[in-house]
Formats: sequence, structure tokens, C-alpha cells
Amino acid sequence: MTTLVQSQSRDASGTRAIFMALTFGLALIASVGFASAGAIHDAAHDVRHATGFPCH
Repeated sequence: MTTLVQSQSRDASGTRAIFMALTFGLALIASVGFASAGAIHDAAHDVRHATGFPCH
């Protein structure tokens, strides 16, 4: 009986991508967490208008 063992190693670009995604996610959560509710609402409202979705 033969057992095949495969090792998986991440290259530097994969590790960097994960680190960048984690950093971006934490920054986004922190900025929204400390923003006022009105500012978050206005930002979401502006995005709806910029993408062409009616909201009124």
C-alpha cells in the first residue's frame, strides 16, 4: 500500500494578499464602528445614488 503525502505551502504573494485583506477588513470595521449613524447613512445613500439605484 502506498501513501501519497502532499505538502501545501503558501507563497509570499498569497500571504501578502491575506494580510492586506485582513488589514482592510479591520480598518473598515474600525472606521464604521467609530462613525456616527448619520454619517454611515449618508455614505450609503450617496453610494446608492452613484450606482444608479433610486432610493426615494
